[in-house]
Amino acid sequence: MPTDTPDEVGKRIAATRQSRRMTQSALARASYLSLAMVKSIEGGRRSPSDATLESIAAALGVDASRLVIGHSGTERRVHAALPELSAVLAAYDIPLGPPRRTGLELEAAVEEAAGWRLAAQYGRIASGIPALLQDTLSQLHATGRPEAARLVVSAARTADAVAYKHGAHDLSARLIDLMRWAAARADDPLLTATCAYVRTETFFAASAYQAGLHALEMAVDAAPPPDSSRTAAASGALHMRAAVIAGRAGDASTAGAHLATARQLGQRAPEGVYQGTAFGPDSVRIHEVSVAVSLGGDHVGRALDVAEEWKPPENLPDERRSGFYIELARAQLWSGLPGDAFESLKVARAIAPQHTREHPWARADATTLRRLKRADAESLTSFAEWIGAV
Repeated sequence: MPTDTPDEVGKRIAATRQSRRMTQSALARASYLSLAMVKSIEGGRRSPSDATLESIAAALGVDASRLVIGHSGTERRVHAALPELSAVLAAYDIPLGPPRRTGLELEAAVEEAAGWRLAAQYGRIASGIPALLQDTLSQLHATGRPEAARLVVSAARTADAVAYKHGAHDLSARLIDLMRWAAARADDPLLTATCAYVRTETFFAASAYQAGLHALEMAVDAAPPPDSSRTAAASGALHMRAAVIAGRAGDASTAGAHLATARQLGQRAPEGVYQGTAFGPDSVRIHEVSVAVSLGGDHVGRALDVAEEWKPPENLPDERRSGFYIELARAQLWSGLPGDAFESLKVARAIAPQHTREHPWARADATTLRRLKRADAESLTSFAEWIGAV
């Protein structure tokens, strides 16, 4: 249990902020808090709640346990949310009364939660996602409108991010089935493409790479013609995903073909978030690294080449940026560069602590690095303990 006093927590937050040359106003904006709240917490006059603490930690690029010793709020809230989500799913097709929020309130809440997903803020998501998913379902049952179905898809996708990243793969598969059920009621081919993109998680989890590749190629064939930035992004995201899963299947030729098509489509869609998925030239480049690491062997050098000449810009979603460094760390470790690999893992943690901590590759590589003992022993041991590798 945390034993820090409010004054100790406040001083630690202030010191971390100052080390990053952030003002209190900048921290307030980045953590979605009021300036008065930040000042009160740093001054030791107020103890931050779990949600507030993790928001501050994300803005500072550290794990919340760096600010409050012994903090375990994220894991506690995620584990509490999983059975609540399962209960919502058990009755997804049963009208259980009107939603507790208006349509506009639901739209705002779903959009905010999607932003937290892209920023890998799983603790913040877990606190409210069961109720939000239930409200979107109630709205769909009450209205039957396509707009309500879209809200269900987005809320289920956000819930899935928490379930999948924390290893609840059966629950994740059920949430993806719910997404597909709701998408059919929206009559929106772009939403259907999004569901196909997310569904690939179930194939990754089962190591069913050939089946996943086939499903994605079917989705590509069914997607609308890429004659606008939105439709190009939908098709491009499917090709990016297909390239990675083809790489996992060891099919370098197919992976390369899908990656080349994604690269072409990326020229038609400026980097941005489309239907909840980041796509554009930078996202495609990140997937070049993913494909290289998935193929392994002689292909790993391509990941190092990309990283040598390019780094993901800060305007990309945190989850995608941290994923780049996690995969780069694996390529560096395989290439006999353990020191570089450790530095990449630390960058990933600074960008998205919760995403890095739950990533199985990051944990496995931290275990390997600690065994090799080729980095600073004290800091490496501390990192390994933080990520659960020891």
